Amino acid sequence: MENILIEKTENIAVVTINRPTKLNALNKATIQELNQAFKQLNEDKNTKAIIVTGSGEKAFVAGADIAEFAHFSVEEGEKLAAEGQALLFDFVQNLETPVIAAVNGFALGGGLELAMACHFRIASDNAKMGLPEVTLGVIPGYGGTQRLTQLVGKGRAMEMIMTAKMIDAQTALNYGLVNNVVNQEELLSFTKDIAVKITKNSSVAIAKAIQSINANFEEGINGYNVEIKNFGNCFGTEDFKEGTTAFLEKRKANFPGK
Repeated sequence: MENILIEKTENIAVVTINRPTKLNALNKATIQELNQAFKQLNEDKNTKAIIVTGSGEKAFVAGADIAEFAHFSVEEGEKLAAEGQALLFDFVQNLETPVIAAVNGFALGGGLELAMACHFRIASDNAKMGLPEVTLGVIPGYGGTQRLTQLVGKGRAMEMIMTAKMIDAQTALNYGLVNNVVNQEELLSFTKDIAVKITKNSSVAIAKAIQSINANFEEGINGYNVEIKNFGNCFGTEDFKEGTTAFLEKRKANFPGK
């Protein structure tokens, strides 16, 4: 891995995008590496939560690497968006392992799209977020038009995308784009504290919850039916047996993750 760092502590993995001279901008190589990292961590049953962040204090991810696609054709542009969504953005959104974005500094363009693909977001107080693609004569292509609308509503998404404006962390909190805002020095420790709470619960049930929540946003899918099916499936797991037994025995559950 040339562009990312992975640090594991007990059941939590921190994935850091490490291209400080480019403000951690996403290029094809970084997207590929992130795909590999998320895939490996998701397959590791000892990893129960993933935090993704950017190196340094200036940027989470300041956007995509524009130099890579400045001379693309229509067909190449469409392929770029399709492959990027499949490899990273849709992949992260549907990952069974919870992924939390720790947004430090700038999260612009593809950086905000990556943060929005994560299951939820924590921001540092100096964070700035936006989708400035229209200033380049293009639109967000990694799911930004869809996920921003889902998170902040149609009117606010329209305004943010059409004006290309950046919003600060407090505004992002007011919009519902992020869950919490903390001092930059506390960002990682605060996010890890939330991740620790997640790791104490059933990883099997959490995976089913992620799938059920995402179903609400899939066209042609009845999310209630997905929830019913996943609820029933939980009854056949070892985690359910352990969780209910621990409750009845008035002790803390020790979930096997099966």
